[in-house]
Amino acid sequence: MKAGAALVLVVALTVLAQPAPASAQSETVLEPDTYRGEPYNAPVPATLAGARVVDADEALTLHAEGVPFIDVHPRTEKPAGLPEGTYWREPPHDTIPGAIWLWNTGYDRLNDAEQARLTDGLTEASGGDMAAPLVIFCRADCWMSWNAARRAVEMGYTGIIWFPGGTDAWTQALGDDLVAAIPVDD
Repeated sequence: MKAGAALVLVVALTVLAQPAPASAQSETVLEPDTYRGEPYNAPVPATLAGARVVDADEALTLHAEGVPFIDVHPRTEKPAGLPEGTYWREPPHDTIPGAIWLWNTGYDRLNDAEQARLTDGLTEASGGDMAAPLVIFCRADCWMSWNAARRAVEMGYTGIIWFPGGTDAWTQALGDDLVAAIPVDD
């Protein structure tokens, strides 16, 4: 085999061995029959039964129309076992302007407080209208938003809109337009 042909073959094999971009991988991920657990940061499906799926352009339009946005990104809690007198500051979480941060509501299993936070938060955001549009998001390739949106659909909400690109797609579309999130209290 000539050196030039061998180089082309090596380059072709190298390119084929590279993982597909997240957006390409997302299209091949199937919806599971149940909620998705660890790892939460992984390619997500392109669909969610019972919900509308939107990209950043559609999310921007919905935001401009005043549709409520629900952020389900987890909250970093104070580590257990810190020595007495240790100061601990919760790391900031940035979100889409005006979003309601229903933290820790995208896990595969929710404790009673997390389930209540999601239930109460959706009721408040929708004004009690089960058909009201609500955009649920986290970050790109984050199963937490998929889980929370699925849970909302299963609760009977018919206007659920899943924004799988989340804050990453929002930032890519607008630049640094995120604001400090304020967690909803228990």
